[in-house]
Amino acid sequence: MKLLLSILLWVNFAGTPDLASIRKMYADVTKSEANAKEFSGKLTGISNNDDKILVAYKAASILLDSKFEKKLKDKMDRFKEGATLLESTIKSEPNNIEIRMIRLSIQENVPGITGYKKNIKEDKKYITEHYAGQNANLKEYLKDFILQSKSFSEKERQFVK
Repeated sequence: MKLLLSILLWVNFAGTPDLASIRKMYADVTKSEANAKEFSGKLTGISNNDDKILVAYKAASILLDSKFEKKLKDKMDRFKEGATLLESTIKSEPNNIEIRMIRLSIQENVPGITGYKKNIKEDKKYITEHYAGQNANLKEYLKDFILQSKSFSEKERQFVK
């Protein structure tokens, strides 16, 4: 009985990754295909009914995975799948600053040919206006993103320093 309970607890724990580990992985996800695949693997069990922040990271993982598809049609299909999931997540929680940061991080790095760059100014403005009201952990995470982001100028970064 104890063994069965231990296995069930392990499956539940292993099934839903913790946000802190996902955030840490996300910072390095673009450094290699192996990092991207590991990140994607951590999020495979996430469904639309889970925490929307995790769903947004799953959408980002799908978008990042599209880069490694061999066939153009597969790249496009995977990209559309990720973008659609991310947009539906933002629609369900439009005031979630972390989800906005995820979209901004994707949009500032995808090729212009994708056409998926239309929310950069909107998300940057939202992050700038709502940064001060976040908890310390999230502020630190957002600060790390802002300081390396292509979307914020040196002058604009001053509000987090």
